[in-house]
Amino acid sequence: MTAATATPADLVIQPRNLRFGRNERRDRWWYGGDPVATAFHNAMSVTFPQGEAFFIESVRRFRDQVPPALAAQIDDFIKQEVHHTREHVAFNRAVSDAGYETKAMEDWVRDRLAESRQQHPVAQLCVTVALEHFTAIFAHRMLKDGDAFAGASEEARRMWVWHAIEEVEHKAVAFDTYMHVTRGLKPAKRWMIRSLVFWKVSMNFVRGRSRDTLALLAQDGITGLRAKAMVFWYLFGRPGALRRVFWLWLSYFRPGFHPWDHDDRDLLRAAEAKYGLAMPEKLAA
Repeated sequence: MTAATATPADLVIQPRNLRFGRNERRDRWWYGGDPVATAFHNAMSVTFPQGEAFFIESVRRFRDQVPPALAAQIDDFIKQEVHHTREHVAFNRAVSDAGYETKAMEDWVRDRLAESRQQHPVAQLCVTVALEHFTAIFAHRMLKDGDAFAGASEEARRMWVWHAIEEVEHKAVAFDTYMHVTRGLKPAKRWMIRSLVFWKVSMNFVRGRSRDTLALLAQDGITGLRAKAMVFWYLFGRPGALRRVFWLWLSYFRPGFHPWDHDDRDLLRAAEAKYGLAMPEKLAA
């Protein structure tokens, strides 16, 4: 169950300090007029500012305990997450401006994170590893399928693609940090801990985002069995937001798993070129 880090030696984690949609007036159902897709992504976005602050805290506290190369990656990870937080704060402001009430969702996230912050620092790091895997597999699927956010405005689509690119780039930072700080544990115990935490986080994620999606749909008058069926079909039927990531999700439980077992940087380069998201220094390289 032991495995050396599979993070590519030439990996570049590039913070892209970009801003999106500040002057854009967004439709209430901004995701191509689809109320379920809009509600699901609004529900995701509401969690990001507080969640990413937690990720930063949980990884940064170990920065001085890891090798220099990983410490440098942690620095770039933090920069990326700070930018993501800022952009989703702006995005969430537009969600509120569209007439949606999100305070109850934000309070729920705050309370759950407060509970997590009472745990041991390594346990907090393990939660971050689990959630980072979630964001990375959704990001990979979005970039691979190429049909995500069809019908959304160009600015909204670029923002979500930008976020996805950077989530894939830094997908192993928290994982490698966890593997380093727990290197004294027996491999089987280390695997068991991260697997149990991931299972619990997975169940909470699915329940929480489903609940929040239904709450947002209710604000549009879509309720009851109809709303539940629509959300179920969106997650597991078509487009199948959860169905599409099932095998990537399952891979986390494999002993010896590493986020870079699959090098998908080709997707990042293609998305950068398609949406004009490469930074000047990369374009000049």
